[in-house]
Amino acid sequence: MSTDRLAGEAASAPEEAEPNPAEPAEPGGPGAPEPGGPGGPDAAGPDPDHAGAVAGPDQAPGEPGGAGALAGADRNDAGTAAAGPARRGGADAAEASAAGTGAHGPRGADGEQPPAGQADGAATGAGTHGGSADRESAPPAGQGAPSGPEAGQDSGGTQAPGPAEASADAAPGAGAGAGGSAAAGQDGPGGAGAPSGAAAAGRGEADAAEASAAGTGGTHGGSADRESAPAAPGDGAGGKGRRSAAAEALAAAVRAVESGERSAASFFNDAPARRPAAPAAPAAPVREQPRATAPAAAPAPVRPPSARPASGPGGEVPGSGDVRQVLAAGGAPETLAGPVAETLGERAAEALREDPWQLLAVPGVRPEQADGFARSLLGPACEPGDERRALALTGWLLERAALEGHTALESSTLRDALAKVSVPDPDEALRTAIAEGAVLVFQDALDAPPGARPQAADDEDAEQPVRVLLGLDRYALAEESLADALARLASTFAPSQSGTADGEAPAGGPGAPEWESAAGAAPTASAAELIRTVAAHGLVAHSGGEAARAEPAALVAAARALGLRAYAAAHSEDGRRRLAAALSEAPGTAPGTVPEAASADPEAASAAVTVAGLLADAEGPGRDEEGALALDLLAVLDAPQLDVETAAMLVESLPDGARLVLSGDPGVLWSAGPGRVFADLVAARRCPQVVSRTPDPGPIGELVSGIGIGELNQVEAPGKEVVIVPVRDAGEAVHRTVQLVADSVPRAIGIPAEQTQVITPGHGGAAGTRALNAALKTRLNPGPGRFGGFDPGDRVAYTPAPGRTVPGTVVSADAEGLRLDCADTPVVVPRTEVGELVRHGWALTAHQAAGARWPAAVVVLPGDATAGLTRAWIYTAFSRGERHLSVVHGADAALPRAVAEIPFKERTTRLRALLQAQVPAGSAG
Repeated sequence: MSTDRLAGEAASAPEEAEPNPAEPAEPGGPGAPEPGGPGGPDAAGPDPDHAGAVAGPDQAPGEPGGAGALAGADRNDAGTAAAGPARRGGADAAEASAAGTGAHGPRGADGEQPPAGQADGAATGAGTHGGSADRESAPPAGQGAPSGPEAGQDSGGTQAPGPAEASADAAPGAGAGAGGSAAAGQDGPGGAGAPSGAAAAGRGEADAAEASAAGTGGTHGGSADRESAPAAPGDGAGGKGRRSAAAEALAAAVRAVESGERSAASFFNDAPARRPAAPAAPAAPVREQPRATAPAAAPAPVRPPSARPASGPGGEVPGSGDVRQVLAAGGAPETLAGPVAETLGERAAEALREDPWQLLAVPGVRPEQADGFARSLLGPACEPGDERRALALTGWLLERAALEGHTALESSTLRDALAKVSVPDPDEALRTAIAEGAVLVFQDALDAPPGARPQAADDEDAEQPVRVLLGLDRYALAEESLADALARLASTFAPSQSGTADGEAPAGGPGAPEWESAAGAAPTASAAELIRTVAAHGLVAHSGGEAARAEPAALVAAARALGLRAYAAAHSEDGRRRLAAALSEAPGTAPGTVPEAASADPEAASAAVTVAGLLADAEGPGRDEEGALALDLLAVLDAPQLDVETAAMLVESLPDGARLVLSGDPGVLWSAGPGRVFADLVAARRCPQVVSRTPDPGPIGELVSGIGIGELNQVEAPGKEVVIVPVRDAGEAVHRTVQLVADSVPRAIGIPAEQTQVITPGHGGAAGTRALNAALKTRLNPGPGRFGGFDPGDRVAYTPAPGRTVPGTVVSADAEGLRLDCADTPVVVPRTEVGELVRHGWALTAHQAAGARWPAAVVVLPGDATAGLTRAWIYTAFSRGERHLSVVHGADAALPRAVAEIPFKERTTRLRALLQAQVPAGSAG
């Protein structure tokens, strides 16, 4: 690979870089309030990227008297992540979500948090769970973010994430896996099935185990590892007041297990409900009519945003007036009145008076700020060991962990985190949270350590090692519903063995001879192997690089030629377009197809959809009378980008007997939201796994393939496909990046600036997306920013839903809002949402770029953003360029070290154990 041959000038002599990480604000410094008060609007510092105090779980906020500035909390501040539940059974909106953010959870950008005045989220129907988004608004002064890689992928433990790419939408979901629009009453006789929206929304204090003990059973079908008991002696009450009926029922269930009267598994042993079987596929191919190609509105988000409370006179949220008075009494900025009323509901003022720590439910509020607010309201009665404080902090820490991708935490980890935020008795706090139903307890079996003696078959009394996990019901529902749905697909699929006597396909679809004939016509051996495997199994995992995307495309084309209703779903619109092109080139498409243009074969193009469009019924086959997707086979590409809640909605929407293929590159970043669905499915080894043998071509493919196995190799790039541009500091990195995009790459490679994408680790810092976008706009499309900071011709990143970034271009603006062109689709963003949903898009983070590719990519690695680099981040960023990759390299030894030694940041999830418990080991084929 060449070094510094495109930059137009020789690299300066290297010298030791001056890293410029953001430091927490010192007491009395910018962004820090005066001791003893919660702070106010005047406490903000001048630097939006470096002034905000970071309050992670490992930073004790001190006594409740300590507080930080509440004014204008920036979504890009590492300390402004989603707040946890203040207390179960509190205000109505707060009750709806285990995340505690009420009906309007955070819509953060890559682990960022929306400003307190811009919270929005989802609370409609089953499965409307949150995720991560790449959203950003102009940061208020004093509350910025340090630079650094995306926390959702590259930050571990319960440390507060940096300006990163894994924010969990804390909007309340009514449960995961009810299939979104699926009609009620789908459950078969005798089974409760996946939780419905009403069932999940009404949980409040009650653990789902309570419902199971009462005989409903199927809410967490097949989850025998679940406990309702605190991991402590006694009945687990732990509370200082009278326990609720829900808590009493939980304790009774626990005592039944501890006394041996019932087994833990008996509470969750009802079989999961089955969806109606897919109708028999016709013997002859049946093609859907292509959808109209006229411009239409962008697909609805995976998690439809809930309607905000109806505004009163002057646009004020009802209840804001009373909340404003309470905030003033507690010394908090009155600008929080709207967000508090939206989050906690109409009784927000009363809820805050009763429990000031419910302020933590508001996006952007940190523990020390809630402590200061509580101290001002409660006076001497405010104590660090207050039960209300412990409950709020427990939920807040679990939501913070969800921002980093965890769906649960080990009890010891959560206990340590509580101690670091000055909870005097973490064990008592956990017992109380469990008794109140705010936290659920699970036991997951651990693998035997290497070299351990196998347990004898007749040794029934031997104890299997387990780990105790604690989590929020929102993510527990999602993982258990997903495991149930995957197990259902694996168990209800019945392959046809052969054709009928007259050679026609059997009623259930094509038989083995037809599938074998399709495999014989496959373009590659790997595609043939995939077709044969899918013919015999209902659930298949497929892995491979960019070139391997042609294999599921060949599968879908072959299945459609056999008369099956087959579709392929991608993560992004760009991925859908590339998938449509691959479908048009695959064998089995309509005669006369022009390979270069997917639109030349509308029928093939109609089989390529996005996950968001499929779930929103904006793309694909629609749903049958039972609410299930009307299809026989679904191949999901970019499967590592599926968070656990989206995956639960998707799989629950499939009918019994359908085939599901989860396909993706195991080397890329995991989902921006919580969970690691694809990795857990592969690790569980409960379904056949097809590994592609098709390598990615060219120097970029060779470089990325080496990174995938932990080797950073120098590759031959005679056509300047890979160029390394060394830099000394962040300022030079910005200068060289602009030079590459605007001049060097167009001149030397022939790729125009509008087809070159810049990728950098984070939004903040001297070489983050904000700084790079500002410099690139000045060079490529200068203007005054007449429309909320945007001008016609600006490249933007539009985030219609958490975790989904749609590239676009500003067209104009009017009274309705900002008009964008997103992949030839006109989009109008309301004026009030522009700052929340739209940001400049010349430079993106790797999580924003995942699932899409550009002709050229420029990856910026400043020296102050290398602490959290991982192999997965580098692999994802480097593989976004199709023809050219430039690396603006200021990371020195951190780059090869990350590739060789840090594959990814671990996530604590339960899906692997759930699958191993519910799916027979022989299902892997």
